[in-house]
Order: sequence, then C-alpha cells, then structure tokens
Amino acid sequence: MTKTTVSNTAMTETAMTETAMTEPAMTEPAESPPEAATEDTQANFVRLRGRLSVAPIEKVLPSGDSVWTFRVVVDRAAPYRRKQRVDALDCAVWTGRVRRSVATWREGDVVEVTGSLRRRFFRTPSGTVSRVEVEVEAGRVIRRADRA
Repeated sequence: MTKTTVSNTAMTETAMTETAMTEPAMTEPAESPPEAATEDTQANFVRLRGRLSVAPIEKVLPSGDSVWTFRVVVDRAAPYRRKQRVDALDCAVWTGRVRRSVATWREGDVVEVTGSLRRRFFRTPSGTVSRVEVEVEAGRVIRRADRA
C-alpha cells in the first residue's frame, strides 16, 4: 500500500483522529518526526511511501554541487480519488549517505522517504520559476521492482 503523510500542526485534532482511524499505521518508518508537534510549535515533516516513476537522476549544478532527483508516485486514498488516482511528488537528495543509497534505486522500486517540503526558486530562459519538492533526509527501498 502506498501512503502520503504530511504532518502540520494546523491540522485539527479531529482530522488527525479521522486519518489515524482510516489509514493503517506504517511499520518500520525510515525516520520519526524531529519532535512531537504541540499547539504552539510548527512542523514540516513529510513521509512518503510509493513507487519510483523513473530511476533517480544525478544532476551536477553550475556551483559544482550534485543533487539526486526522482519522483515518487503515491496512490490516492479512495475518498480522494475523483479524477486523479495518484500524486507524483518530486524529491531531491543533497546529503552524501542518502545519495549513495538512492544511486542504487531503480524504476518501479517501492520506497519510503522522509524529509521536509521546500520551495525552490531557479532561473529559466522565460524567467524565475519555483517548485515545491521534498528535501529527503532519509530513505530506503521497501520492495525492489521486478526485473523484466
């Protein structure tokens, strides 16, 4: 089963209870939220479990830094499946340990990643644009794709 979890303290207690009742708990999470969110704190923690739409790609930036990017496809839960049945979420990996792991992932692998949402700005020939992506802090393969 694929699942998207975004923790946000603005979420009401009722909504959190309903989510907990309708979605089974994940086993062996890649990483836990940094701290439990209370009413007076804010949180930006994302956990995704889904399949890779294509193999991760390493990009070397003009600065010389490298980043691995990939897209995780997550099925939507039944009540949210109107016209769109899946969500495709872009992810970026900047840290060394996770980059080494991601380099071995293949198209179709079911993976679990944790991290934070980031809005990234960059220039294109048509002007400045932005994207929202998950900045991955930890990740692991849940199930390898079948080799054809």
